[in-house]
Amino acid sequence: MTKKTGRTEQAINAVLERFTEAWNTHDAKAYANLFAVNADFTNVFGQTFHGRVAIEAQHAPIFATIFKDSRITSMKPTVRLIDQIFAAVDVTWTMSGAIDMIGNSWGDRKGLMNLVMKFDNDEWFILIMHNMDLPVISAN
Repeated sequence: MTKKTGRTEQAINAVLERFTEAWNTHDAKAYANLFAVNADFTNVFGQTFHGRVAIEAQHAPIFATIFKDSRITSMKPTVRLIDQIFAAVDVTWTMSGAIDMIGNSWGDRKGLMNLVMKFDNDEWFILIMHNMDLPVISAN
């Protein structure tokens, strides 16, 4: 790993740390500001939102309701630099404290985020995000 690659991965990891912090403080504006202005976001239900404004508008009400007590933890990401300004990033996550639409505990969850990140104006932003729940695998 070159020094530049190491610095790039550190910068991407810093964005992901802010992502986790924004989620855990339920701050839709801080969360959305991690995305590029023209980002695409697909949630675990397959719903897609285009643009930072739409991402914030979609998260504000759920941070106040079904995810108001949720906490996520992110595992060590896998970062693949595509070129100087694009990176593909996979991040596994766990979540607790979420409730479903009728108020029942959603239970502990585990998922995977696939991100395309873009370096723009000396910062890394999430350009494309696909999020999914991972299936629970039985020990049987």
